[in-house]
Amino acid sequence: MAKKKTPQEGGKRVDDSNVLGLHAEVLEQPITQTLEINYMPYAMSVIVSRAIPEIDGFKPSHRKLLYTMYQMKLLGGNRTKSANVVGATMKLNPHGDAAIYDTMVRLSRGYGALLHPLVDSKGNFGKVYSRDMAWAAPRYTEVRLDPICAEFFRDIDQDAVDFVPNYDGTMAEPTLLPTTFPNVLVSSNMGIAVGMASNICGFNLAEVCDTTAAYLKNPNCDLMATLKAPDFPTGGELLYDERELSAIYETGRGSFKVQARWRYVKEENLIEIYEIPYSTTVEAIMDKVSELVKNGKVKEISDMRDETDLSGLKLTMDLKRGTDPDKLMAKLFRMTPLRDSFSCNFNILIAGMPRVMGVRQILEEWTAWRMESIRRRTYFVLGKRREKLHLLQGLQKILLDIDKAIKIIRETEEDAEVVPNLMIGFGIDEVQAEYVADIKLRNINKEYILKRTRETEDLEKEIADLQDLVDSPGRIKKTIVAELAAVKKKYAAPRRTGLLYDLPEETDDGGEDVPDYPVNVFLSKEGYFKKITPQSLRMSSEQKYKEGDGAYLQWECTNRDELLVFTDRQQCYKTRMSDFEDAKASVLGDYLPTKLGFDEGESFLWACVPGDYSGNLLFFFENGKVARVELAGYQTQTRRKRLTGAYSDKSPLVRGFLLREDMEMAVWSTEGRCLIFHTAALNPKTTRTTQGVAVMTLKPKYKVEGAAPLDQTPIQNAARYRARSLPVSGALLKEEDRGEEQMSLL
Repeated sequence: MAKKKTPQEGGKRVDDSNVLGLHAEVLEQPITQTLEINYMPYAMSVIVSRAIPEIDGFKPSHRKLLYTMYQMKLLGGNRTKSANVVGATMKLNPHGDAAIYDTMVRLSRGYGALLHPLVDSKGNFGKVYSRDMAWAAPRYTEVRLDPICAEFFRDIDQDAVDFVPNYDGTMAEPTLLPTTFPNVLVSSNMGIAVGMASNICGFNLAEVCDTTAAYLKNPNCDLMATLKAPDFPTGGELLYDERELSAIYETGRGSFKVQARWRYVKEENLIEIYEIPYSTTVEAIMDKVSELVKNGKVKEISDMRDETDLSGLKLTMDLKRGTDPDKLMAKLFRMTPLRDSFSCNFNILIAGMPRVMGVRQILEEWTAWRMESIRRRTYFVLGKRREKLHLLQGLQKILLDIDKAIKIIRETEEDAEVVPNLMIGFGIDEVQAEYVADIKLRNINKEYILKRTRETEDLEKEIADLQDLVDSPGRIKKTIVAELAAVKKKYAAPRRTGLLYDLPEETDDGGEDVPDYPVNVFLSKEGYFKKITPQSLRMSSEQKYKEGDGAYLQWECTNRDELLVFTDRQQCYKTRMSDFEDAKASVLGDYLPTKLGFDEGESFLWACVPGDYSGNLLFFFENGKVARVELAGYQTQTRRKRLTGAYSDKSPLVRGFLLREDMEMAVWSTEGRCLIFHTAALNPKTTRTTQGVAVMTLKPKYKVEGAAPLDQTPIQNAARYRARSLPVSGALLKEEDRGEEQMSLL
């Protein structure tokens, strides 16, 4: 426990005696102490008790609501008014009726936010795909638990989970619900805490059950063989990128794209959109399409309306004569939320600590927790069976002499002495004697007693079997697998979200819609990008940079040109100049790591404008090797935004160059040596990850510091540094060849 600081230790007292004529003494508290004492408990409460789900797949608000409904006998019973449930839930969740009802709405079948709704609802509960459709008040709607909730409460009364007192200590509530399947992967969940967040996508129940069973049999199984991809209640089509999904499965972080489903009605020349991405709404789509039509960027649509009814979602677009629906939808996918990204952040509370985990780690934690729940459940049943066996063993002793038992009871004068006398007379304990003493007179016959004592043998076998189950992790895993198979058979449903393996990623269709005009592009050392028109540059050419930053690369190109951006993670991000707004020299520009969505911790290294993808790229590495890669290897038929394995990862990249024609290059090291070689000595490679060839030999503690075309260096005596053959260590730089900026040494 932290020691409380005295005013002299923790702050400074200020005499404020002139306020309202009163003598007041104010204690100044350092901001760090304020954060520690006042803010940190609040932050931890939000993380642990509100926003982040636990291994059973529920936040506390979900769990309190469902448990209240279970206590109200709403599992398999008739529906009741939502207001009744909201009021009862406040005994466990004292955060106001509006918050409780909002939680109920999200879990309901009517709202449609979950693949397997947990609340069977009746009435207007709104829709997850609508931003503006309001749900009815709780006094008008009715609810009960959906049948799948039986899998959450099956073991609740058998000591499978811990119970804790509620906020006022008047009743107990479970800390977790003993789910028989990994609900954390089936029910999508999103929460924003303080300093962290969680965003878990849902998966198909059948696939989750199969994957969990496969994991229990082999922890190193191929998850993607059974867990194909996320599944969403709003359907749509997921653009299947195995690399992206594999990263999500392994790390718990990443993103993927989902696009709408549509059909073309030829007779009426219109397009109907009937499924949209889970992460957007019909209002957002219509607003964006209307904006594009108004600005003249989409000219093929004459009218758009929302025709959603009780049969489901439907957005209708009337087309102008001669419109190609495929090309129009390709354009709308690029420019509207009809194709949207879903960002994953599998942040889950494990033993009260938030952890970001991949699917395999989640299954590991869930199976360990579920095995413990089954073990506790078995212990509970085992205790009940042992108690019953103990009573029957006492009854069996009575069978030896029923008349003696009757005589003892009849001859005992005081009621309190009956149990002790039976204990003495038959050598049984108090519990057994109480059981015998409470037997009805009509049941004191050999037939009844023999019938009951025959159960002893069966109970002994059952107890031995239960004890073996407790002691055998293998049998517990088989029990989990059997339960998963039963859940799959009873509740599994077909996938709603389709998978697109041939990625229709942002093709070049519609490139002619991008205005074509000359631009000047400037890129700073830290990755700030500016696209400036010649007219704007003539008005003001003085570039603004952050302190410590400066000019690095610049080009004259057109608004339709592409840009290749290379990072320190061997990745290449592809973008177009048209993706950036025209800027002025007086602004800092767009920060590429943010604009292009770099991975966490990823840094900008170099960029180039590939043009028609003719020529080669030169990569200079710290270990003295140089790779010459054909630029055509970076051209793709689809506009993929990121290429992995853009260059070799065997050594850090120092510089990159776009080589249109062969020239002389200078390379220098931290030792102060330099060499000049002709690029014709390097053979082009088609493999992007080639390690290249050794050009400069280095001593162990030195590395390549930089490289540049010879005509861009201050070298005066080039002959001194020219290499006759490669690799060479180079010659020591003379003072007159060093310059002050271009070739400064570390």
